[in-house]
Amino acid sequence: MPVSPSVGDGLPFFLVPAQNAGVVSRPLPTIIHLDADAFFVSVEQALHPELCGKKVAVGGRERGIISSASYEARACGVYTPMPSAQALRVCPDLILVSHGFGRYGEFSRRMFDLCETLTPVVQRNSIDEGYLDLAPCGFRTAEEIERRVRALQQLIRDELRITASFGIAANKLTAAIASKARKPRGFVVVPPGAEAAFLAPLPVSVLPGVGRKSEARLAEQGIRLVSDLCIRGEDELAALFGRDWRAVLALARGEDDREVSTEHEDAKSYSTQETFARDLGDFAEIERIAKRMIDELMPAIRAGGKRVRTLTVKVRYPGMENSTCGRSLAEATDLEAPFYPLVATLLREAWTQRRPLRLVSVRFSGVEQGAAQLEMFSQTDEKKRRLASVLDRLNTGQQPAVKRGHQLGAG
Repeated sequence: MPVSPSVGDGLPFFLVPAQNAGVVSRPLPTIIHLDADAFFVSVEQALHPELCGKKVAVGGRERGIISSASYEARACGVYTPMPSAQALRVCPDLILVSHGFGRYGEFSRRMFDLCETLTPVVQRNSIDEGYLDLAPCGFRTAEEIERRVRALQQLIRDELRITASFGIAANKLTAAIASKARKPRGFVVVPPGAEAAFLAPLPVSVLPGVGRKSEARLAEQGIRLVSDLCIRGEDELAALFGRDWRAVLALARGEDDREVSTEHEDAKSYSTQETFARDLGDFAEIERIAKRMIDELMPAIRAGGKRVRTLTVKVRYPGMENSTCGRSLAEATDLEAPFYPLVATLLREAWTQRRPLRLVSVRFSGVEQGAAQLEMFSQTDEKKRRLASVLDRLNTGQQPAVKRGHQLGAG
């Protein structure tokens, strides 16, 4: 089936020519890939509209790294995971915003909740991307599918004030590549049967498993585009990819039979870290920072309906040596308070060399599903949980509306 690229912003990337239209029943592109645009930055801009249209990045200052950059900042050469100090050199007027982990988890949950108003089959791959399957929805035409997905794209923009790009295709592989073809605010449709034609002119790096090293090695063999793979003989492909050559060729042809699954693997840990602008040796200050990290992570844990049991603290010295120590609670929880007393103990055990530190991080693991079921203290814990949820809502801004005692210390 021949296809032609569209021209003009906002139109599908591939269109079925009018002469192919008719009464013949054709397969429908029912697999959708959603990929939020510069998600962390977009959330910050939604919360602070004065940042919209500006060169903004989310990351640690000076010795941290960039985890998300606005498209205005990317145009100046800022990318992920560029060191923050380098980003400020290439873009001196860059606005650098610190991470707001609880906010991102809440926006992600709300975004996928909106997806479930279109279809019950939603696979939440990560905080900012996932798959939808419209097959159970009974849509009869590709035009109806396009209209409904465009409405979802607009709903996310209206409700959350963030944007997302969508790829629509007959399988997950093609949909995922399509969603990244015209970011930001992309909307790309690949009709069933057009997978190979869509992929052919794209760089080979769009295929899963082809990283920078593989891309360079293939380029040495004259393979730069996906189409370059498809025209190679079996012996040559076997020499390049070994036993996996058939799987690689199938990817290049846009073949993929994976199903959209709502039973995704839950997060096995939650973590964050802070690289200090200067080496820090004040124990009390570092303890306050570690507790603040607990405050940042726990709202995302609650938003995901999870509990955690184990807290691990890592310290890093200026010479890049690391030391780690962890402890587990008797019962998993989604509240901050049970972990606070562990912080000082873990810091002392990990920080064996009394030298100033370059970095500290905290990680929660031992993730479990659902609210805690403690018989004796269930009522008390539920009251604390309701209070914590109220605080989560109040603290969705850039600066916390309500601060805990350890957040009032020096520093």
